[in-house]
Amino acid sequence: MKARTQARHHGNRHGRSQEARLAVLEAADDLLVERGFAGLTIEGVAARAGVAKQTIYRWWASKTDILFDALIVDAAEFFTPADHGDLGRDLQDQLGQLATFLSTTDAGAVFRALAGQAQHDPAVAARFESEVMARQRDRDRAPFLCARRRGELAETTDIDLAVDRLVGPIYYRVLLARQSVPVAFTDALVRCYLAEGVDC
Repeated sequence: MKARTQARHHGNRHGRSQEARLAVLEAADDLLVERGFAGLTIEGVAARAGVAKQTIYRWWASKTDILFDALIVDAAEFFTPADHGDLGRDLQDQLGQLATFLSTTDAGAVFRALAGQAQHDPAVAARFESEVMARQRDRDRAPFLCARRRGELAETTDIDLAVDRLVGPIYYRVLLARQSVPVAFTDALVRCYLAEGVDC
């Protein structure tokens, strides 16, 4: 049985399975961190994941496609909706999660790599906006929507402007300044925002 299985998959120890797909996504994360975007290859991913290149090409056309899927899966697993019944605590939680995700995780490295590619590849830019940033925007807006439902936030509050004010400094530090984003920094953003009045 074992010999027949190996022959059928031509050395692919996982086969065409969810296990193989997840192994590829994990391998892409790891190799991106180790080698950077330029050093990431389909051959390297296949070797690290223990699958045949043909298996990868059944599911993805390029390494960029793999990275997008890896990032989307990782983000969905990483973020937990912040709902403590208080806008300030919810914002501290959400911004803390965002800062940790972007600056300290392998998925954050993938995010930064794709954000870089998006600067000179229109197709990557469009996909990054629709598949990554749009979903993250929904997560970042969620604390405000919860606060509005609780009656804690006025209906006239410009939620998108509020999100920009709070997450903008985080993206700046991660993507441009390449600085750490400690909890003290994200908590200070929330305190300043609340002190100025959430309806500004």
